Amino acid sequence: MRWKQGRRSDNVEDIRGSGSPSMATGGMSAIGRILPLLLRTKTGRTLLLVAVVVYFGAKFMGYDLLQLVAPPGATSLSNGQQLSSKDQELADFVSVVLADTESTWHLEFKKLGLTYQEPKLVLFRNAVSSACGYAQSAMGPFYCPGDHKLYIDLAFYEDMKSKLGAPGDFAQAYVIAHEVGHHVQTLLGTSAKVTQAQQGMSKAQANQLSVKLELQADCYAGIWGYYANTERQMLEEGDIEEALNAASAIGDDNLQQQAGGAVRPESFTHGSSKQRVAWFKRGFEQGKVEACNTFK
Repeated sequence: MRWKQGRRSDNVEDIRGSGSPSMATGGMSAIGRILPLLLRTKTGRTLLLVAVVVYFGAKFMGYDLLQLVAPPGATSLSNGQQLSSKDQELADFVSVVLADTESTWHLEFKKLGLTYQEPKLVLFRNAVSSACGYAQSAMGPFYCPGDHKLYIDLAFYEDMKSKLGAPGDFAQAYVIAHEVGHHVQTLLGTSAKVTQAQQGMSKAQANQLSVKLELQADCYAGIWGYYANTERQMLEEGDIEEALNAASAIGDDNLQQQAGGAVRPESFTHGSSKQRVAWFKRGFEQGKVEACNTFK
């Protein structure tokens, strides 16, 4: 993808450095072990005093010692944790993709006579608390209609590559565009109608409606791809194949087979690989909301 020159979104909330268990627990336990040892001897107390004076003296002079000892290309989070240049590039990439979905859906909503309300995207690590409850990274990226936010642990992209066999930046962008598709469904009232219709249904019937909702989000992701390609020429050779491969990799049938179980269509909640590929292609080829009526 040609993304590096793209606009960055103002709607990214990076909380990867907020309350990180590894930093808070590990850092405090290390200090707890070292501090008593330093305080036992006169030399230790002197070293501790010198360290405090040097640290705050540097702060007063405008220097951050943590930054001075950080690896090259690293960025500091709010808790002092360092991000690698690769981590920062991924965050920039996500911000550009989100901004591009904003441009797409502002145009589409204008055609519908509506105003698009931009969602927030939250970058987190390990686990996060949202209006939809507590979630761990293992759940993968998700959208919460309760707070109109997308949530993603960027480690998921490594899982896509190593565990699902779905590498590539356009495959990564597809994931974001799919979650934005759920935001579009929330704004248009589709999600609420599905939730209401599922009341009183059997599990299998409710699953069928969930599949239709997910396939529509795939189609909406395809609409974003249509605009990214035709309006902003962001796509390069092989990008569409990356997205189709990702859509196929996360089909319910493929995931069930990978888990070593039998394929059970009645338990599908997102759609088969073939369905997901077909609906993404439909959105990409037609580029309009009307093409994405999976509920017919």
